[in-house]
Amino acid sequence: MSKELEAFIEYITVIKALSPRTIEAYSYDLSDIEISSQKNLTEIDSNTVFQLLGTLSNKRTLNRKLSAFNSFLDFCHRNRFDHTSSKFLLSKVPKNLPKYLSFETIQSGLGLVDRSEWIGLRDYAMLLFLYATGVRISECLAVEERDIEGEWLRIRHGKGEKERYVPIAKEALNALRAYQEASPYHNRPHLWLNYRGESLSRISAFKITQKYLGVSPHALRHSYATALILGGADLRVVQELLGHASLLTTQIYTHVQKQNLQETVMNYHPMAHP
Repeated sequence: MSKELEAFIEYITVIKALSPRTIEAYSYDLSDIEISSQKNLTEIDSNTVFQLLGTLSNKRTLNRKLSAFNSFLDFCHRNRFDHTSSKFLLSKVPKNLPKYLSFETIQSGLGLVDRSEWIGLRDYAMLLFLYATGVRISECLAVEERDIEGEWLRIRHGKGEKERYVPIAKEALNALRAYQEASPYHNRPHLWLNYRGESLSRISAFKITQKYLGVSPHALRHSYATALILGGADLRVVQELLGHASLLTTQIYTHVQKQNLQETVMNYHPMAHP
């Protein structure tokens, strides 16, 4: 790894405080380009970049790698590492609308949980918790008992290490307390535990949501946001609750508003039916 790349990784880790997954992705993508080209990243021209990445058929993967390289170029230019400020244009990727579940579907899935044992109570509480707060799964798994402040959740390990508060519905709080009382493990650092009393893994959390709802944990985050939008919540409020740095990220949910308006007109306007 070149000294410039090492400096960039340190910058996004310490100064930008990006998430560990983003740092890992940037490190992998940029190191891969550097190794494949057998050149220092600051010496690579556009032709070399497109030769290395031009064979990628997945536009999202291509854009991720180009975005990482653009960030590196910008870092080098601002720190005067003798590189131009040019950037590569990203490929157009069709927008995939977020997958979400209706409240009725989620209730149906919750009805499948066997709550006679503490593991079942944990699964039930986690499903409700994810839907009631809209947190990222990484934020959920990082929650500790001290982060539950009355009817509020304090998220200390948000994306970009930004702290925020999110209200928790009483039904989710009740389920959480039932799980904690039944759990054989107490005074553990994290709230969500496996059967050995260890912190629950992302894979285990994925298996829980898949088992009862057939979706990833992130779909419950989308379901939370969608429910708020359909209920009339302001987009900026939803942005704050989700912890989005930019309103542009939250605007993907405006399709829900349009779809709901269209369905309302089609169902109730006299001219909608021939």
